[in-house]
Amino acid sequence: MIGGIGADAAPDVCSRAACRASAAWRIDWQNPRIHTGDRWKTWLACDEHVEYLRGFLEARSFPVRVAAFDPATDAATGVDA
Repeated sequence: MIGGIGADAAPDVCSRAACRASAAWRIDWQNPRIHTGDRWKTWLACDEHVEYLRGFLEARSFPVRVAAFDPATDAATGVDA
């Protein structure tokens, strides 16, 4: 999740507002109106918020992929929380 202005992103933390729980899931999504080709954004989610965040994106008809989050491998690929 991105912190306040000028703050660093908190690594491995759920992207739901005000949640500080460790991420267990990665949610990759696109907004087809602005993300072209293979550009995907990634949110991280804890077990409690994975369905909420997925539903938020699916309600907007965004393509969504959900997979388990592995900090050891996903950090190397540049998760865009």
